Amino acid sequence: MKKKLNILFYLSFLVIYLEALTKIFITKSSSGIFLTILFSIPFILILFLLTNIFKNKGNKITTYILTIILIFYYCFEFFFHRLFSNIFSFNTLGLASNALDFTNIIFDVVLKNIWVVILYFIPLILLIILNKKINFERSSLKWLILSFIFALIIWVTSLFCLFINKNATYSPYNLYYNINSEIKTVETFGLYTYTRLDIKRVLFGFDEKLNIEEEVPKEEEEETPPVEEEITYNELEIDFDTLLAGETNETIKDMLEYFKNSNATNKNEYTGMFKGKNLIFLLAEGFNMIAVDEQLTPTLYKLTHEGFVFNNFYSPVFLSTTGGEFQATTGLIPTQETLSNWKKLKPTISYALGNAFTSLGYTANGYHNWTYTYYSRQKTMETLGFTSYMGCGNGMEDLISCSWLPSDVDMINATLPLYKNNTPFVTYYVTVSGHAPYAYNSTGNSIALKNIDYVKDLSYSNNVKAYLATQIELDRALEALIAGLEEEGILEDTVIALVGDHYPYTLTIDEINELSDYERDEVVEVNRSNFILWNSEMETVEVDKVGSEIDVLPTLLNLFGIEYDSRLIVGKDILSDTPGLAIFSNRSWVSDYGTYNSGKFTLKEGVTLEDEKEYIREMNTLVSNYFTLSSNIIKYDMYKYLLG
Repeated sequence: MKKKLNILFYLSFLVIYLEALTKIFITKSSSGIFLTILFSIPFILILFLLTNIFKNKGNKITTYILTIILIFYYCFEFFFHRLFSNIFSFNTLGLASNALDFTNIIFDVVLKNIWVVILYFIPLILLIILNKKINFERSSLKWLILSFIFALIIWVTSLFCLFINKNATYSPYNLYYNINSEIKTVETFGLYTYTRLDIKRVLFGFDEKLNIEEEVPKEEEEETPPVEEEITYNELEIDFDTLLAGETNETIKDMLEYFKNSNATNKNEYTGMFKGKNLIFLLAEGFNMIAVDEQLTPTLYKLTHEGFVFNNFYSPVFLSTTGGEFQATTGLIPTQETLSNWKKLKPTISYALGNAFTSLGYTANGYHNWTYTYYSRQKTMETLGFTSYMGCGNGMEDLISCSWLPSDVDMINATLPLYKNNTPFVTYYVTVSGHAPYAYNSTGNSIALKNIDYVKDLSYSNNVKAYLATQIELDRALEALIAGLEEEGILEDTVIALVGDHYPYTLTIDEINELSDYERDEVVEVNRSNFILWNSEMETVEVDKVGSEIDVLPTLLNLFGIEYDSRLIVGKDILSDTPGLAIFSNRSWVSDYGTYNSGKFTLKEGVTLEDEKEYIREMNTLVSNYFTLSSNIIKYDMYKYLLG
């Protein structure tokens, strides 16, 4: 009788194979292979023990069940990353109540990547084929005890390995104990170890730690000769020393120390430029600069070429629309934990879009032409300062058709009469006509079908043409908005701001590049977009500094002359002299000097740095601290703590 293959060999193949696919398709990096294998060994041995509980048949069934569970989980993580450019965290369970509303999108993405699905299921196929050649009999007690001891030895060894290069910003030690970065943790330790850490942190709580020692301290003010115009800053009088003296929570103390030693942004020639004017802010579903066309979308073309023109702006995707919304309206970075706490804890966000303007006596109105409870907006709109909020289900259905997909044009025409006379006003729209899937059918995308005649003869693929058709609806909505404001005689007293919630992530990078005027990558440049900031009476101002979604709020606060403390918002006024920075979900970044993408820094042409390595280190520390601050500001309700 031929000797059968020990189940341990199959389980080792199963785990290492799935981790290899994770590196190929998700992190797209070969770094962390050693630690991934090392930290996976105890897991493999645990699986080995689980498949030795019963006799032959029971162990076989257990092996099949474990194989299917692992394949489905690893496969799920691939599709989650494909859609949202991040790794699923169990914090997200609180955000996903409406996810099944878009099963057609998920189905479409699965079909596009069916060959990847087949690759993930190879271990199961092999298990079926080799079924009779694998030994499922229970191992001897001696082998089980040795396996358990070996697992403990490897576990202790792996923990000692964490101390290698311990002080680097994203060292294994920091990722394991101090920093909650989904992508970097998976890249360093593999998906299994990340999942274990994630579950532990969700169940027992986790506070990220600021790297204060690595930050460049605030420079002492030097006596300088008087100048013609004194520089003033967006900064409030906050007695941090008194707060520090009376605080016992170490996380809060670190934040207070950080705020105290941070540099505020300067007030500038644009401070108060829009003081007293109305503001209409649109978070546009799926909008990206690739949708801007002089003939197809003339209003978008006009607004992106007039007013403030931001030439290096990014709308980084952080867990779909809710992440884009959080960035643009709070100036903070939205991790999955942060978004979950935002909805669960309902913290005070003093400088949020609605709150900042209502403090000046503005009327604040929020509108959404889809389900008003989607992403728990019935809770979060209140934290943003929009107590007057209408969506489908609490009033919008009486004004427009709320069947999928609703029209942005209809929403604008129906709601403008509701607030036009209540000046000054801040009105916030969350649009939906640009939503995926991008296909010509009434069940998938009725808006694309509605505007098909405008795009049917274009020389693009069908998905791309369908996307453009949805953005035509947004363009017509803006056209109607401007016409309505002009008719009411309030156009010159109104500022229109617009950003996309994220790029159209259901399109492939090849489809996106059909419309792009340069070759984009899938991590950084795919997020490049427009920030529309326009008033009919202003001269065009071009801004080359790098900016992103988190910079939108502080830029608006400065332009409208709203008093705020810029040290308490991680985003910065793009029009200030603070260096430009755009931050992405995997902690890559773009600055005025270059791009840091997945561990590689590319210097911009014509730019020099004295010490490139030191610059990268400092920027990585800054980015890491911005993630930590954003999370803890919401978690500890720091605006209420500091501002009352």
